[in-house]
Amino acid sequence: MKTQQPTLNRGLSVDPRQTELYLDLARCRWKQGELDQARIVLGAAVEQDPANLLITKFLIEVLVRQNNWPALHREMLRRAYLDYSGAALEWETCCVNLLFGVMPEGWDQHESRWNNPGLTNPKREFPQPLWDGSAFQGRTLLLHCEQGFGDTLMFVRYAPLVKALGGKVLLLAQPELVDLVATCPGVDLVIVEGSPIPPFDLHLPLMSLPRVFHTDLECIPAEIPYLDVPEQVPNREAIDALLAASRSPTRIGVSWCGNPSHARDAQRSIAPGALLPLRSLPAVAWFSFQHNVVEMPPLYGIASVAPLLSNFSDTAYALSGMDLLITVDTAMAHLAGALGIPTLLLVSFLPDWRWLMGRDDSPWYPTLRIYRQATFGDWEAPLRQMVADLTQDG
Repeated sequence: MKTQQPTLNRGLSVDPRQTELYLDLARCRWKQGELDQARIVLGAAVEQDPANLLITKFLIEVLVRQNNWPALHREMLRRAYLDYSGAALEWETCCVNLLFGVMPEGWDQHESRWNNPGLTNPKREFPQPLWDGSAFQGRTLLLHCEQGFGDTLMFVRYAPLVKALGGKVLLLAQPELVDLVATCPGVDLVIVEGSPIPPFDLHLPLMSLPRVFHTDLECIPAEIPYLDVPEQVPNREAIDALLAASRSPTRIGVSWCGNPSHARDAQRSIAPGALLPLRSLPAVAWFSFQHNVVEMPPLYGIASVAPLLSNFSDTAYALSGMDLLITVDTAMAHLAGALGIPTLLLVSFLPDWRWLMGRDDSPWYPTLRIYRQATFGDWEAPLRQMVADLTQDG
């Protein structure tokens, strides 16, 4: 490999615009473990060909391996400014900033979601004013869901802070979540999305709450659990019977796929066969929480609890019977985190902004531990590290 480098260097000295030579030289440096030199070479390549996606991707991977988060932050912002403009640029820079924990600037930019069609559901228009975070004693405030189940589960945590500032707090939520989010302290009344809304004085979308409260990494409201299992669990007895039939006292739930219509599903979901490393864990009763399963993971004796999960109340109850949940980035991670269930989360090389970069914990969910891809598309390494950690712990 070293014998190739003089040739590559001579080629670049003749014509520094040959970006393929930069890539080849950077690969040589990478394979020799010379990450600093690889980064320098790729930096020069970016100057020659700023729009080259292969160079950007390789540079990002080098910076991640170096844990060089400031440089990675700058590179991702550079790429955003190159590829986007207007409201789309504001959204991309929002996601980059939040990914690196740049708050509350990121929350201000997060409001650009309303100006980017397709990012969220249509904005609800009410004649009542938006709440600005000031005290509202003697009045009624409507908080309303806007995106997916996971988003509602994540941001309903702010309800106790909201309640402390005023009068009555209403929450408009998806039908599937109504009973569950009603257990959140600070919520006086939950309204099913699509139903008539009682009179109110102020309103705010749930995902605007971090901005209103000037949330930073040091002040994320993370007292758990902030949700509980509802009293009414439709399939309580059937779930009890399924869990009682397990032969091992250690129960681990698994969820390996998200919503297939999600824009990032290809990055965040895992093929069931990729979970094979988990098979080496001894004395585990495995339970699948995955709906619409075509193929099950190769885990001994795995039983599916999914047919018994008619709503999130059933899911919360079944999760409360687990010692651990292993999941990808889906609403399951948020539900388990909100309930205080120990959770191991598998995330892609560049994850959704809420999981941040460069850490194996989550300031949003104290009982959650993160296992990240070290290379684009590679799930084997984080899964083997997970097994090693579980074996050592247990």
